[in-house]
Amino acid sequence: MNGKLKAIRMNKALTRKELANLAAVNEVTIYRAEYGVTRLRPSTIKKLAAALNVDVENLLSEQGELNI
Repeated sequence: MNGKLKAIRMNKALTRKELANLAAVNEVTIYRAEYGVTRLRPSTIKKLAAALNVDVENLLSEQGELNI
């Protein structure tokens, strides 16, 4: 996975389970996103950004592609 989601999550001292609860998404979804196994839906990205208190753009690459 591109490590941006994981880096932000760890910087905020959150476990995957804690982030999943805050964002109302499945913990497995976060795991898969962190390891590049799945692409996230825009709605899920918005939930994660809100839970992490970051802009959606922080979870996107410079080319506008998903970086998670």
